[in-house]
Amino acid sequence: MVKQVQISLNPAEAADNALIRKISGKLAKIDPAEISDIRIIKRSVDARKKNIRVNLTVEVLSHGESARLLVNPFIPKNVSNQREVIIVGAGPAGLFAALRLIELGMRPVIIERGKDVSERKKDIARISREHIVNPDSNYCFGEGGAGTFSDGKLYTRSKKRGDNTRVLELLCLHGANENILYEAHPHLGTDKLPGIISRIRRTIIDSGGQIIFEKRVDDILIERNQIKGIVTSGNEKLISSSVILATGHSARDIYNICNIRGIDLEMKSFAMGIRVEHPQELIDIIQYHGSSRGEYLPAASYNIAKQVDGRGVYSFCMCPGGFIVPSATSQEEVVVNGMSPSERNSPYANSGIVVEIKTGDLQRYSKYGLMAGLEFQKELEKNAWENGGHTQIAPAQRLADFVSGKESGTMPKASYFPGIESSPLHKWLPVSIGKRLRNGFRLFDKVMKGFITNEAVVLGIESRTSSPVRIPRNPLTLEHIKIMGLYPCGEGSGYAGGIVSSAVDGIRAAEAIASNYR
Repeated sequence: MVKQVQISLNPAEAADNALIRKISGKLAKIDPAEISDIRIIKRSVDARKKNIRVNLTVEVLSHGESARLLVNPFIPKNVSNQREVIIVGAGPAGLFAALRLIELGMRPVIIERGKDVSERKKDIARISREHIVNPDSNYCFGEGGAGTFSDGKLYTRSKKRGDNTRVLELLCLHGANENILYEAHPHLGTDKLPGIISRIRRTIIDSGGQIIFEKRVDDILIERNQIKGIVTSGNEKLISSSVILATGHSARDIYNICNIRGIDLEMKSFAMGIRVEHPQELIDIIQYHGSSRGEYLPAASYNIAKQVDGRGVYSFCMCPGGFIVPSATSQEEVVVNGMSPSERNSPYANSGIVVEIKTGDLQRYSKYGLMAGLEFQKELEKNAWENGGHTQIAPAQRLADFVSGKESGTMPKASYFPGIESSPLHKWLPVSIGKRLRNGFRLFDKVMKGFITNEAVVLGIESRTSSPVRIPRNPLTLEHIKIMGLYPCGEGSGYAGGIVSSAVDGIRAAEAIASNYR
């Protein structure tokens, strides 16, 4: 017999498995001697009031009932000699598309411009240590994509495009903790992700798939509106009638190739801003109503969105107990992003705070046509480079100074590895962004009293929240609206916004190929 119960405990009680078993059995009206197992299937922290509660949904199994499999197995097929599908990009969309293709009996061939995770780490270290950016191997490019060296957040606001559960299961099968299946806001941590990604690679290769690293796509082969394959660096041709384009939002050269080859593109809204960093203890005190979190509560996070002068201003990729990292993909630009280890035990809390940019806001860049948003991003990234001293040092300002329009004479400690330098962001950020950010922070402070403080610092610039370009596709077949056999997917194509949604989109692309092929 299986019964499901819901219980609400204080944080210390929720850490006591014996107590959870006892209370669950009592609510299920099952004698303790007859309970064969219990399983938490949902867990969330409710910190809206001072009396913080941990809410659990628990399955209670009795009379010898065996627990159901937590994770449906991955059953690989030997696809060595099967129909080949080219996948451009080894980020979440590309890797999960490959796993699904294997299940469906097709052979994935992944082309990745960057390096595998082990070699990629060396290039990432050079960014912080020597301020040298390898344009093909960095925080954005390489095995696992931008998500490999990130917080590993696994929640998404939308389930419209597919089931998130299978993505979480596949991550568990490759080494993720099974708590991601029931936590309300699951995350993996930058210290865990490289190992998980490496195991996914091994599964793909052991099943007969192929991953080719350090090969950039330089051209796309099309005949009579039908995809024929790709051309990689070194002028090597790879032929296939099915190509999944899963390049990520920073592969700007792919948009240029598409434009040249007559692959329709369209502009879309996106967001840019800065990254703000507070002491984690301060965020804990604000979110936990004046108390430090103690040993039973996680590092506190926040999620805020406001409307300012007709545009959304909101937190993005909030990283409790995390670090700010350099995410530039070329030498003369500064781009910041955030990440957290699995324990979220850094003394800092950081988040992107960004302003919505609509296509109508880009009139000054109209000469660039569909690439107007990309040029706007590039300009601000170049400004950050110049204001940071022409290195990967980030221009920064104390938060209260930024809001009040004052220059910061000294800077607090910050987690950003290459270092920070005082800069008047309030002067050189575009008025359309800077003014909205300052007013947005004032609104944030009304919700989170004490948020505006000179203990916090803002860094520029957070520009890669999403792509300003979409590659349009048929909503039924998922093929490009004009090019048969071309399947744009993931963040770079404008159809996802994180690890889970990108992975789901990759799975859908694989299934569409199988369906269309049949």
